Amino acid sequence: MNTRHYLRLLAMLCVAHLTLVVAGCGGGGGGSSADATTTPPPSTAGSTPPPVPAGPNSFLMFPNPQLQSDGVDQTNSTDYTNAYYQAIDPSNQRASLAQFESVNGFGSGTGTEFTVIFSDTTDLGYGRRLTARRNPDGTLAFVVENYLVGGFGSYGSGAGQAALNLQAAISRDTRWRVEINGIEFSPAPAGTVSFAKFYAFDTTTEARLLQGTLDNRGPKAMPSVCISCHGGRGDALTPPAANGLPLFPLVYNSVSQARGDTQARLQPLAVNLQTFATDGAYTRANQEANLKLLNEWILCSYPLSAPSSAPEDACRRAASGNEWQGDTAATLIKDAYGGPGLPNATYVDTYEPSDWISFGQQTLYKTSVATSCRVCHQLRGTGNQSDLDLSTYTKFSGYTDRVFAHVFDRGNMPLAEIIYAAFWTTEPANPAAYMATYLEGQGYSTFSASGAVLKPGRPIADPGPDRVVTPGATTLTAAMSLYATTYNWTLVSGPAGGATLTGVTGVQPVFTASLAGTYVVQLVVGNGTQQSPPAQQTIVVSSSLSPAPSAIRWVDVKGVLQGATGDCASCHYPNTASTGVPPIFYTDFDRNGDGVVDATDDLWFYTEVRGRINFTDYIASPLLRKPSGNHHFGGLRPGFDTTAVPGDPARQSYDLIVNWILNGAPYQ
Repeated sequence: MNTRHYLRLLAMLCVAHLTLVVAGCGGGGGGSSADATTTPPPSTAGSTPPPVPAGPNSFLMFPNPQLQSDGVDQTNSTDYTNAYYQAIDPSNQRASLAQFESVNGFGSGTGTEFTVIFSDTTDLGYGRRLTARRNPDGTLAFVVENYLVGGFGSYGSGAGQAALNLQAAISRDTRWRVEINGIEFSPAPAGTVSFAKFYAFDTTTEARLLQGTLDNRGPKAMPSVCISCHGGRGDALTPPAANGLPLFPLVYNSVSQARGDTQARLQPLAVNLQTFATDGAYTRANQEANLKLLNEWILCSYPLSAPSSAPEDACRRAASGNEWQGDTAATLIKDAYGGPGLPNATYVDTYEPSDWISFGQQTLYKTSVATSCRVCHQLRGTGNQSDLDLSTYTKFSGYTDRVFAHVFDRGNMPLAEIIYAAFWTTEPANPAAYMATYLEGQGYSTFSASGAVLKPGRPIADPGPDRVVTPGATTLTAAMSLYATTYNWTLVSGPAGGATLTGVTGVQPVFTASLAGTYVVQLVVGNGTQQSPPAQQTIVVSSSLSPAPSAIRWVDVKGVLQGATGDCASCHYPNTASTGVPPIFYTDFDRNGDGVVDATDDLWFYTEVRGRINFTDYIASPLLRKPSGNHHFGGLRPGFDTTAVPGDPARQSYDLIVNWILNGAPYQ
């Protein structure tokens, strides 16, 4: 794929994308031998992604899947997987399960190795045979065989199904082995700092897979199927390098400085949520010591935010000020084993964060957040901005708008099918009811007129963010609307005779203004007999706006990021400070390491910034939300004040980027 073709793909206007999908909590695997690869093939433009069914309960992809102009969700493409495996295993030393085990010393007699077996009834629903080992150098590796009697779609059927899956794992009944996962905590090929890496292997041939199947909704690309619930990032691929292949993204604030380090982490094993055999070697009692050792090893993989004299922390490296600090998941493990020193032999989860208690929200935490959100969110956030870990009520309350959007509108959280089903169970005291009641108190409409909790799947109108445009024709879009098949636009207000609206029953009507002023358009969408509440968009028409929306290019956006208006580059730059380093830089520097700063570096820069746009949910784009003061270490930036009306100088940078995004975010 040459640079010109890559640019053409990126510059095209993004198509409407109404399929809502998200990644699930857990590792990848499954598939068929036809999905296997030992040598990454050349990248091809428009790689066909695995089929992803539509619906409010489709899982296993990032909320921002890096939608490309050809309709491909990049994080769910073979290009993404190939780039990942090339980054973490460039010599293909782990192209099969046997190779993975050999490289990591399984069965070698060195280090420490053991197997535990249990049935997971609260996450992905499998019987799991997990073999863990710790090598003498402190690196970790895990092989997880997953069993599901009856195949995908059979889980969630209660204790009987869990017992069947457990027995299949114990007897190693390969008829029902649906996945094999490999997880490694080790340095990059030329690195010194260990990080988590994820592999999937075919259940029959045991060759490495490009895709993993975790539920009955089709295969999804590695590593997204794993890292989405392991704290990992889903950044955009870097344009083709000298060999013509795209590179896996580099997270600039990572300690490893290795491509392939997605900032994903190992998940604690919530022992109390698993089902064990009632007799024989694999009862909980007979495995409790190994289960604790497993959690101790996982704890060792977490960075340490402050010096500690606790013996279980001696294996942990010091955290940099810029990465995830390890405190949330580490605190959970320690509390479950009695606190520092891990004095208790048995895992008991009674953890309630003090901040949730002091705000009187411990019921919301225990009923909804701990059961439906914590498993994935506890591994997220950085030392500079940790709000996304939701460890305190204060952090959680700052995300009420996104909780409402993802849970009650879009339906792409919770991330895994069993957790999702448990959240929406019909019991009166279900997690959804508690969360809906809380959000209703925060001003959100979460109940129908009959008092029922509003579930995702209903049509929701979204005409896009308020904007400022020049006189003439402007194409509007309802592409962000949800579960809609019909559209009805109306011009609600504005200077008399100053504008017309045509194509009012389509996704993209045309607003044509002849007079400057403030206009309001309204959108109602439908699906069958259901109609959405109306949603309005304010459009300010200004004769002095420059550049015109259709003329905005990358150079204009780059000027905002680097100039005094946005003042983003004052923090987003390569520096050696111990804190304040963000995951993306907004300055010009030698990104490809060839000794010069040239057009290739600028293309890489553009692609990284374009990856901060969510083309499936415009206003959720970090490129818009972060400088607007939403969970941003740098706070509100000049030109991004969204409390001002469109066209106001206080939000001129926001307006410019909105118009750029709505025009497809072109490079040239």
